[in-house]
Amino acid sequence: MTELPYARRAPFLHRIARNRLVLIGFVIIVFLIILALFPNQIAPHDPDELNMKEALNPPSLEAPFGTDRYGRDLLSRIIFGTRVSLGIAFAAVGIALIVGSILGIISGYIGGTWDIVISRLMDILFSFPMLLLAIALAAMMGPGIENATRDIAIVNIPFFARVVRGSTLARRELEYVQVARVVGARHGRILSRHILPNIVSPLIVQTSITIAYAILTEASLSYLGLGVDILTPTWGNILNEGRAYLQQAPWISIFSGMAIMVAVLAFNLAGDGLRDALDPRMSQ
Repeated sequence: MTELPYARRAPFLHRIARNRLVLIGFVIIVFLIILALFPNQIAPHDPDELNMKEALNPPSLEAPFGTDRYGRDLLSRIIFGTRVSLGIAFAAVGIALIVGSILGIISGYIGGTWDIVISRLMDILFSFPMLLLAIALAAMMGPGIENATRDIAIVNIPFFARVVRGSTLARRELEYVQVARVVGARHGRILSRHILPNIVSPLIVQTSITIAYAILTEASLSYLGLGVDILTPTWGNILNEGRAYLQQAPWISIFSGMAIMVAVLAFNLAGDGLRDALDPRMSQ
C-alpha cells in the first residue's frame, strides 16, 4: 500500500522529465521566482537611483541592459519589476482561482437556479474581450497595484468557473458519487472526497496558463498607463517608458519586452507539459 502513491507519481514525473521544453519552462519559472523574492540581493544597483550623466547609455559591462532616460540601471529595474509583475499575476490568478472554483462548484453541483444565474453571469463576462474588459475596469477604478490585481482577477474568474463547472458536472453523476449519496454521505464529504480531488488536475493546468495571460494583461495595462503607478518599476511601465526612445535607445523596450516574452513562454510551456502529463490518455 505504501508504494501506491509513488506508483501513481512515477508516470507523471517521467512524462515531465522527458519533455525538455517543459523542464526549460519550469527552470525559467523558478529563476523568475528567485528574482522576485530577492531583488535587493540580486540587482546590481538601486532601481530608482538617478544619474543624468549616464542617461540613455547603451548596454555595457557596468550596465548590461543599458540605462533609461534618467540614467537608472535598466537591469536592476527589470529585476525589481519581476517582483511586481509576477506578484500581481500570482495574486490575481489566486483570487480568480478561489472565486471561480466556488462559483463553478455551486453551479455544477447544486445546479438549478444557481446554475442558470451563475452561467449567465459568466456568459456576460465572456462576451467582452478579456483585455478590453480589463481596460474598462482599470479606467473606472484607476491605477494602482490593488486595482490592477482586482481588475485582472475579475476578467479571469469565468475561465476557472467554466473549468470547475464542467468537471463537476462530469463527475457528479458517476456511479461512485451516486453510491455515496445513497449511503447518506453529506454534500461536504462528497465534494471533498469524490469531486474536488478529481478536478485538481484541470485546475493546475488552467492556473499555469492563466498566469501567462495575467502577466500579459498587467503589462498591457501598465503600457497604457492604466495599471501600476508609472513610478513603480514593472515590465509594462518600462516598456511604456521606452516607447518614446525606440530609435535613440531601443534597448529599453527590447529588454523589457524580452522579460515579458520569456515569462509568458515559460508558463505556457509549463501549462502544456502539465496538461499532457496529467492527461490519463497519455499514461499508456
